[in-house]
Formats: sequence, C-alpha cells, structure tokens
Amino acid sequence: MKKAILATKVGMTQIFNEDGVLTPVTVLQAGPCVVTQVKTEENDGYKAVQVGFVDKREKLVTKPVKGHFDKAGVAYKRYVREFRLENAEEYSVKDEIKADIFAAGDKIDATAISKGKGFQGAIKRHGQHRGPMAHGSKFHRHQGSNGSATTPGRVFKGKGMPGHMGSVKVTVQNLEVVKVDTENNLLLVKGSVPGPKKSLVTIKETVKVAR
Repeated sequence: MKKAILATKVGMTQIFNEDGVLTPVTVLQAGPCVVTQVKTEENDGYKAVQVGFVDKREKLVTKPVKGHFDKAGVAYKRYVREFRLENAEEYSVKDEIKADIFAAGDKIDATAISKGKGFQGAIKRHGQHRGPMAHGSKFHRHQGSNGSATTPGRVFKGKGMPGHMGSVKVTVQNLEVVKVDTENNLLLVKGSVPGPKKSLVTIKETVKVAR
C-alpha cells in the first residue's frame, strides 16, 4: 500500500457523466492530513507514517500528547492514525497529505464505525424470516427455535439472536473514486460508505492480492 488518508463523511449526492448516466456518490472531506511522525525499520522495527487530522484546541490536549505534537512542530490534531506505507521513507514530518494523492478511477477501501441502531430483533439484525401474521398466530417476529430438547440440548455459539446492532468497525472494499476536487480536498466515491455524517473515515488504496 502506497496511498492512504483520513477523511470525514460529508454526505451523499448524485452526479451525471458525459453520457448522462447518473451515479450515486458519497462525498468525503479527505485531508489535509499532516505527518506527525515517520517510523523506520532502524528505530521502530517497521516502516510507517503517522498522520494527524482535524485541528484541536490546546486546552483539550493532554500533556503527553501535547509534547508529541510540540516535538513534531505541528498543530494539535483531533485524530492521529498510522499507515504502514511501502514508501514511508519518502515522507517527512510536517508534510501535508491531500486528496490529490488519488485520481478518478482509483480503487479504495473505506473503513469507519457504522451507524448504531441499538437493540434490534433477529429479523432486522440477521435478516431472519417472520412467522404467520394471522390473528391466531402466537409467532410473528420471534427468532424461532433456538435448540432442541435432547440433541444437542444447547444453543450453539454464534447463533443469530436479538441484540445490539451497528456501531462496529466496517470496511467496504474496492470502491471507485469517481471525481477528485483538489481545490476543496473532496473525494466523490461511487456508492455508500459506512458511518453517519461527520464521522471519521479511513481511506486506503485497494491492494490486489495475487492468486
């Protein structure tokens, strides 16, 4: 992987290409991210680039984190993430990573925390079927049989049951970058991206695995 950036989700819209074909897109505010540290194999045992994103007030920064930013000589940032880039040695502290590292047609993987939906039943959470909806039925949206009396006589681990839904890390792979607005650091990505508006999204180039 050679390209990665942090972004916030702006929302969804639609655009038309030259042939008049409509494409639904997610708008992402990608960067600018500032390099706060460059890790090397000699010092750290691996190559990586640490970046900061979205400014943060000084009064909200703890002393250890404040010292880390002061040493790098960059403004305090709300989000700090690390990317293991193959070309990490090409970056220096204080370098800016902007949306222009990507171009239209690139394939990316988007990672974010999905929308939390609270406690949900098995139908919504796992897509299970409902029972008869007639008046005499005592079984409408229940999850059905959980186990049997003698064999196995227990509920197996991993069985789809009601519970907390959403608010987990989700990665959508192989999304296409439709358009890049370098002036405003915006990425228009075809389709949907996990998470609510204003949420943090980690964008990495899709790495093709040889089979």
